[in-house]
Amino acid sequence: MTFRSGLAALFAAATLVAAPAAAQDYPTRAVEFIVPWSPGGGSDTLMRLISGNIEPFLGAEMPIINMPGVGGTVGLREASRRAADGYTISQVHEGLLVASETGITELNWDDFDPIALMTASPQYLVAHPTEDYSNFEEFVAYAKENPGEITMGVTLAGVPHLHAAMIEQAFGLEFSYVGYEGTGERIRALVGGNLDAAIGDISSSKQFVDNGDLVFLAVGSGERVAATPDVPTLAESGQDLELNVTRGIVMPKGAPQEARDALEAALQELSQDPTYIEQTNNAGADVLFRGQDDYRTYLSNLNETVTSLSTVLAP
Repeated sequence: MTFRSGLAALFAAATLVAAPAAAQDYPTRAVEFIVPWSPGGGSDTLMRLISGNIEPFLGAEMPIINMPGVGGTVGLREASRRAADGYTISQVHEGLLVASETGITELNWDDFDPIALMTASPQYLVAHPTEDYSNFEEFVAYAKENPGEITMGVTLAGVPHLHAAMIEQAFGLEFSYVGYEGTGERIRALVGGNLDAAIGDISSSKQFVDNGDLVFLAVGSGERVAATPDVPTLAESGQDLELNVTRGIVMPKGAPQEARDALEAALQELSQDPTYIEQTNNAGADVLFRGQDDYRTYLSNLNETVTSLSTVLAP
């Protein structure tokens, strides 16, 4: 073997050893987490649980930077402009897809690299007690016989509007929409008899259901919720329909594959941690992990649904 060929062989061997080692170097510094919502809200609370528990699994800190504004789109715009080096992440939920479809932002989910879906907050169809219907099947039958008569409380052009429109589409119904800024506001209107039904969640509605002021007709989770075992899922009515506010982690488009894989693995480990699970449940959400491929498929399918409902969601 000549000196030159021996040197080439040595270099080739060193390259083979160095390549996987380099992939294992990530992260070498803190990963900045842009949360596009104000401190104290549901998204901020749940993302701080990720930030506060991830270091043992990722090997680096994950400081949060709150950048609220325009339905979360200000922070996401900043995240999309950051270097795609694996050291900036952000959070998305269904609101981004609705905001994109209704023209609030030019961004959409596929302007990012999805890393992992982490939490899901199942949404409920909540109704004011009435003799016209006492369960979901009777609600559907009444709505079909009386198109447009049921007043439905939502956030217009928001995720609750999307969820109500998904029920309309799946079961062939027609609602009359009434817009409210937040969940608490529309649930109070429902309790006061100003609405027939609304999209709500456990934290906003269960106290009123427990004392008889409201009734849960159905839940949008894949399986019945432990806290409301008697409430059927929408899927039990024969439609493949899930209504969740899901929150997932994304990176700027084009991030290195090794960084995406390393963060996905760390988040998957975190999703199995008992302390993190308990903290998330206490914050009113479920841990629902989906990795890169499954999360990308979920967002793609959801985007098709949002697009199909564009005329309903138009502000």
